[in-house]
Amino acid sequence: MKKNDLKRQVSEAINACQEKKAEEISILELEKASGAFTDYFVVCSGTNPRQIQAIADEVEQRLKKTGLYPTHVEGYKQADWVLLDYVDFVVHVFSEKARKYYDLERLWKSAKRREPGEITGAPKRKRIALANGRRKRA
Repeated sequence: MKKNDLKRQVSEAINACQEKKAEEISILELEKASGAFTDYFVVCSGTNPRQIQAIADEVEQRLKKTGLYPTHVEGYKQADWVLLDYVDFVVHVFSEKARKYYDLERLWKSAKRREPGEITGAPKRKRIALANGRRKRA
C-alpha cells in the first residue's frame, strides 16, 4: 500500500477517535526492524464501556465508507480493550485501567511516537494563558 493511502486511512481513524471524544490519543509508528507486524498503532482511551464501543463503531463506520474493513475485531462486548485490526495499522481503544495495565507505549518503546496532527495534517493546538494563570486549549 502507498504511504499516502496508509496515512490517509490512519488519519481517518484518528479523526473518528477525536469525533467521539477519545482521550490521550497517541500514534506509534512501528519499525519493521523491531519485528512489528503492522506499521502503526492508534491508541486511545474511553471513559466508560459505552464510549469505548462508540469510538470503535465510529472508526469502523468511517473506514467502511472508504472501502476498508477490519480483518479482525476483538474485545467489543467487554469494552475494556477493543482492538480493530486493519493489517497495516491497528486501533486500540482502552478503558483507563486496561491501558495502564497493558501499557502498549512502554512495550513498544522503540516505536516513534507521533502526534495526531503529524498524521492528519491538522495544526497542533496552542495553549493560551488566561488572566488567572490557567491554560486553555485554543
